[in-house]
Amino acid sequence: MTTPPRERPPYTADERTQLVGWLDMQRAVVQWKCADLSDENAHRALLPTSPLMTMAGLVAHLTWVEHLWFEHVFLGLPERGPRAAADAPDSAEMRVEGVPLAQLLAEYERQCAVSNEIIAGHALDDTGRAPGVAAREASLRWILFHLLEETARHAGHMDTLRESLDGTKGYY
Repeated sequence: MTTPPRERPPYTADERTQLVGWLDMQRAVVQWKCADLSDENAHRALLPTSPLMTMAGLVAHLTWVEHLWFEHVFLGLPERGPRAAADAPDSAEMRVEGVPLAQLLAEYERQCAVSNEIIAGHALDDTGRAPGVAAREASLRWILFHLLEETARHAGHMDTLRESLDGTKGYY
């Protein structure tokens, strides 16, 4: 797996190109923040009050978020993954102790590709289809903005975690 390029979309691109371009850039930042990180450090908890917020936990969380919003909320497909079980613990998707970072990153990359296929096949004004989920009223545009916000927020967490783990830093 190679780290995708961290490129901003063109200044004058259309709305879809800009939304997907900015999201893809933040996804690439997530991959970059994990580059050459040991599994030990990827699973190291640094925040006493948030022991699940590890680099590995954040990658797993972002994978689940992509699935949840694009496949479940937007397409109406059944939710799958660690939070799907009725008895799932809080933040179940971040409980990835023992799962290699390379596996988590590959799963994230695959999920992002699925998400991009869904995005490409629908209009920005299309809305979700998940029965019984209030967020199904969200348009694809709204979901893209939300995923951009969610991914960028956690990429920022990863900036701080990575620098604390081994001194590696950089914006994009």
